[in-house]
Amino acid sequence: MNKTGIDYGKPPKGGLAPIVCELYVNEIAASLHFWCDILGFEIAYQRPEERFAYLHSPSGAQLMLYQPNESITLEKLAEPEPKAMLQIFVDNLLPIETSLKKHDWPVLRGPETVWRRYGDRMRGNREIRLSDPDGHRVLVAEGIGERPLCQN
Repeated sequence: MNKTGIDYGKPPKGGLAPIVCELYVNEIAASLHFWCDILGFEIAYQRPEERFAYLHSPSGAQLMLYQPNESITLEKLAEPEPKAMLQIFVDNLLPIETSLKKHDWPVLRGPETVWRRYGDRMRGNREIRLSDPDGHRVLVAEGIGERPLCQN
């Protein structure tokens, strides 16, 4: 636990799977009840203030749940919110960046560097967000390291 008394969890015991589906949900509490209480998943780590949870099962399956912000944005008005986003980790993001440029593939966001709480520590990624031909969102990420949580 940190100074605030909140247990954010820890990364999954076997590490992160190379591809994990992030489900966009309407109500994080109801989804956690279904996935954890009914199907037996456990929360590996979470970011309650972002309505996000990373789940894992005893068999090694991994899944992310995210309840999007309710505010209306121009992007939401332009197209319906996707129901899932695939997250794919690669060893090196540069060949993907090069291929996207070569094929003139539209990028929704990135490449960018982000740091997110990852259970009891921070994890850094270089990320690119894009859509496949059917509109499924894809986040391709290269891990750039971990660091301890900042203590206030």
